[in-house]
Amino acid sequence: MQGLVTVFGGTGFVGVQVVRALARTGARIRVAVRNPGRGYRLRMLGEVGQIQIVQANVRNPASVARALEGAEACVNLVGVLYGSAHQTFSAVHAEGAATLAAACKARKITRFVQMSAIGADASSTSQYARTKAQAEVAVRALIPSAVIIRPSVVFGAEDAFFNKFGALAAMSPVLPLIGGGETKFQPVFVADVAAAIARAVTDPDCAGHTYELGGPGVHSFRDLMEMVCSVTYRQKILAVVPWPIAALIGMAGNIQASLKGVVGLVTAPMLTRDQVELLRSDNVVSEGALGLEDLGIRPTAIEPILPTYMYRYRKGGQFAAEPTKV
Repeated sequence: MQGLVTVFGGTGFVGVQVVRALARTGARIRVAVRNPGRGYRLRMLGEVGQIQIVQANVRNPASVARALEGAEACVNLVGVLYGSAHQTFSAVHAEGAATLAAACKARKITRFVQMSAIGADASSTSQYARTKAQAEVAVRALIPSAVIIRPSVVFGAEDAFFNKFGALAAMSPVLPLIGGGETKFQPVFVADVAAAIARAVTDPDCAGHTYELGGPGVHSFRDLMEMVCSVTYRQKILAVVPWPIAALIGMAGNIQASLKGVVGLVTAPMLTRDQVELLRSDNVVSEGALGLEDLGIRPTAIEPILPTYMYRYRKGGQFAAEPTKV
C-alpha cells in the first residue's frame, strides 16, 4: 500500500505499534494527536518523510477534517480507560468516533478501522463498554465497510495492566483479587493487535467484519496476579476484595480521576468504579468470532513475553537472581 493513512491516537501504547506496522506495509502515515510534541519519535519508525505528525482532536471537527485531507484510510485508536471532566467516555468514544466516521464519509473514505474492545455492549453497566458499543454502531451506520477490532486486555512493554500490578507488587505486600479473582481474560500481545489493524487497513477482504483478538491462553485474574508475582520474583499475599469493597475503592478512584486535570495530578487511579463493573464480566473471545488466525496471525503467548519487561519490578532489576525453588 502506498496511499495515505491517517491514524488518530497514534502516540498511545497500541498506537505506536500500529504506526510501525503500517510503515512496514509501505503506507504513508499521518498521525493525528492532541499533543504533537508527544509524537516526535514516531518519525523514526519509517523512512524519511513517510510519517507525519499533525495536531487534531476528535472533539474538534475542523481539526479532524484537516487531518483527513488526502487520506485513503482512517484508523481510530482514540480511547480513555477512565473518564474525567474534560475527557468523558461519551465524548471520546461515541461522539469522537461518529465525528471521524462522518468526516470520512464526506471524503468518500471507506477504509476505516475502529478500535473497540471485547465486552463492548450497549446494555453494559460499564460506561467504557457501553460507549465502545455506541462507537461501533455510529461508525457502521456511516461506513458499513468499517472494520471493528475488539481486543482482550493488551500486554506489552508499556501496557497499563501488568505494569500497574508490577509496580504495586514492588511496594505493597498485597495484590488484590477483585471479586475473588475469577474473572477470565485472554491477554493479547500488542504486536499482534498492531499487525491485525495493519492487515485490516490493507486487505479489502476484511471490510465490514468484526474481529475479536485474544491470545492462545485464557487466564483468571488470580492466574495473572500469580504471574506478576512469579516474573517479579516477589511473594505476595493475594487478598480477595469483595465486590462491595471494590466498588468503594473504585469510588475513591473516580474522585482521583476527576481531580487529575484540575489539580495537576499525574498518576492514574488504581481502580475506578467503571473498571469494577468491567471486571464483573469475562473478557474472552466469543465462540465463533473471527480472530487473529483469520487475519493470518499466530497469537503470541504471554509467558515468554512478560519477563522481558516485568523484570523492572524485581529487586535488583534485570540482573536479579531467580529465587531458589524449594
